[in-house]
Amino acid sequence: MSSTPSITKPPAEQTGKLSKLSIVGYGAGDAANNLAFTTATMFLLIYYTDVAGISAAAAGTLLLVVRVFDAFADLLAGRIVDKTYSKRFGKFRPFLMFGSVPLLLLSVATFSIPQIGETGVLIYAYLTYAALGLAYSLVNIPYGSLAGAMTQDPGERAKLASARTIGAMIVGAGLGIFVAPLITPENDLQSIFTFMTLGFVVVGTALYFFTAFTAKERVKRDVPKVTMKQSFAILKSNKPLMLLCISSFVFLTGMLALSTVQLYYLRDVLHALPLYAAFSILQLVIVFGLAGFVPRIVRTFGKRAAYMVGAGIMGVGGIVVFLAPPSMVWLGFLGLVICQFGLTLVNMLVWALEADTVEYGEWKTGVRAEGIIYALFSFTRKTGQAVGGALAAYALAWGGYVAGAEAQSVQAEWGIRAGAGLIPLAASILAIVVMLFYPLTDKRHKEIVLEIADRRQKAGQDTEQIDPALSTAAFTAQRPPVTPVPPTDTTDKNK
Repeated sequence: MSSTPSITKPPAEQTGKLSKLSIVGYGAGDAANNLAFTTATMFLLIYYTDVAGISAAAAGTLLLVVRVFDAFADLLAGRIVDKTYSKRFGKFRPFLMFGSVPLLLLSVATFSIPQIGETGVLIYAYLTYAALGLAYSLVNIPYGSLAGAMTQDPGERAKLASARTIGAMIVGAGLGIFVAPLITPENDLQSIFTFMTLGFVVVGTALYFFTAFTAKERVKRDVPKVTMKQSFAILKSNKPLMLLCISSFVFLTGMLALSTVQLYYLRDVLHALPLYAAFSILQLVIVFGLAGFVPRIVRTFGKRAAYMVGAGIMGVGGIVVFLAPPSMVWLGFLGLVICQFGLTLVNMLVWALEADTVEYGEWKTGVRAEGIIYALFSFTRKTGQAVGGALAAYALAWGGYVAGAEAQSVQAEWGIRAGAGLIPLAASILAIVVMLFYPLTDKRHKEIVLEIADRRQKAGQDTEQIDPALSTAAFTAQRPPVTPVPPTDTTDKNK
């Protein structure tokens, strides 16, 4: 007779419950990430067009090419992560500790283009942005993978997803409140970007190290280092991951188009650039307002349904942004706020959905590989960002946007409105359609987690106790059991 998992109430560390410090620490990591990422998303196109003197069409091609390169860099980073393991610091935290300073210094270089002729400026922009993308992959892939290694509890994962969204939004709001209002023709924009990115080196390094020492890896793994063959087997059999990747690709296309041109929309269409600061404050209100409800939303409706609702809300906002007459500033601004509400909800849920696919892959193959799974997910998101950013730039070029002009033509305004409204609308509809076929419900995920733990116990491994809330009758394994591995002491002596 096989034994069933223990249902005695275990210590908090074993049930997957996280301390407030570890949740805050994890959120600090995405704040650090977005000192580089959101700065580039919000300001790099306008830096290229208005400071470096690169045409909108050439900048759009640059963003497309380099972000596609970034996507492939994510796959490389995922393989490096899965092949790496440190007994002292774990699998993911060393990358945060040793990759942070190079990443942040490359952000300085990206926003410091010397005037070395048209061709020289373009080459420098390609090289520095590509290097920034590679460095970002080597930090962000381990950071994103870390959530799945911290806990398997759906509610706790929702908290981690909310924490990273809050961290990102605080940075985005700070940039919107303090930096965006300065992006006017009469200011010395090069000095603004140089001093800002240099300050981020100090702040970002401190945040990354805070994450590394508070967000600890606790989920047991059978295979510390994953082979290439195992990686491909995991990806090939993971249908939920594939569908989530496709949906995220199209959603990110709309989201990046919006975030890339929303400054243009407020400045050149609504002629209300000071509202950018108010919009950034509202972003924080939305994030903190939603953060407290996301775990409850997940428990009540499930992550997939909430994700689709969020995408739908962004689509509604896109309609308003596109159709609002420039004279009705309040309506256009309201459209941006509606978009922000929807994309915030999706961003709070998508990371928890991605972490669930890790257990699905382990259930299918017997191998846990956070690195390659997060890398593929990030790959598709990066390609979505590449397409979205490029489409936004091409929309500017189609409209005939003129850098530094006091007023844009009517067609240029329509180009901006298409980038900020029409593209997000189309992307949200496609993202919802794809998620209709997503099979990994929260109930099924709980069953899979229980079954994995049961397999380990039957294999004679020292596994994590099962939370009584997840415990049901033992499930019959639908895959061959994992090959037994002798018990090992996996305790990190430095925790």
